[in-house]
Amino acid sequence: QVQLVESGGGLVQPGGSLRLSCTASGSDFSINSMGWYRQVPGKQRELVARITNGGSTNYADSVKGRFTISRDNAKNTVYLQMNSLKPEDTDAYYCNAKIVLVGRSSVYQYWGQGTQVTVSS
Repeated sequence: QVQLVESGGGLVQPGGSLRLSCTASGSDFSINSMGWYRQVPGKQRELVARITNGGSTNYADSVKGRFTISRDNAKNTVYLQMNSLKPEDTDAYYCNAKIVLVGRSSVYQYWGQGTQVTVSS
């Protein structure tokens, strides 16, 4: 019933910026929170940032002061503004949403398809 579609990845030079977007589509659902994770081959997927629909945020220490997560609840969309990008930020970035389906009480977790961010000169 729910799909997450990501966009905004690409190639940038160190110090540059990108903005990732992720939109949840479908019907009969509400979103508890949305976030961004990243994963390099051979490493575990790690939390980058998360935001609740109430506006509470959580960031990985490595991105604090450089990345900003925001959301538009009416559009079921989460954004990740990435500034001062470093080569070590190079990763596949995955959107995540914790969703409650109408008629259900449990929270379900959904993932986007991933978008590649490459920081290189």
